[in-house]
Amino acid sequence: MGTLALVGGGEWRDGAEFDAELLERSGGAEVVVLPTAAAYQHPEKAVEWATRWFGGLGATVVPLMVLRHEDALAAEPAETVATARFVYLSGGSPLHLRSVLKDSALFDAIVAAWRSGAIVAGSSAGAMALCDPMVDPRGGAFTVGLGLVEQLAVVPHYEPGEGAHLLWRTLELAPRGVPVVAIPERTAVIREPDGTWRAAGASASAVTVYLDGAVASLGEIRER
Repeated sequence: MGTLALVGGGEWRDGAEFDAELLERSGGAEVVVLPTAAAYQHPEKAVEWATRWFGGLGATVVPLMVLRHEDALAAEPAETVATARFVYLSGGSPLHLRSVLKDSALFDAIVAAWRSGAIVAGSSAGAMALCDPMVDPRGGAFTVGLGLVEQLAVVPHYEPGEGAHLLWRTLELAPRGVPVVAIPERTAVIREPDGTWRAAGASASAVTVYLDGAVASLGEIRER
């Protein structure tokens, strides 16, 4: 199993130095970037941000401009991911990302790469959609996610004291036994290959885990 990083947004900016560690762990010098979630928000800009950021870390970005479900069904993107050592899903719309990747050859390739030891990271929408259940950004309720990890949900862009009404709605609706992890920007919760979790990045100390309405710890995450 590889390493998984769920980032709270603000990806590829100062403070997200955990990317350097992830890159080193990957053992390569390329990062495959999927701006899929940003399909309606200038995905090329996401690629530019990633290219500058990882260029500063000595790596090359390989963009996969998979913006529609039909793109995700094609053989070429899946083949690219199959040999990748580091795959990164950008922020944007988690609902669009899910609709593009669901039941696709590309998502199957992402799962297979991670299970074979590759690094997989998702920021904001990317982090939300990789989990199941997935928080619906339209109102804080839950919907079906892609399920790379199951029985875990993510709330990105977390700032203590701000946007509390949506977070509390999410916590009220959370299925019993499912941890909800609130993650600030430029911060990640990282799942190690042995299944343990830790926080890293600009606001690692502000990461908050809620379980059955109470504050819990990363050590209490028991996803499938």
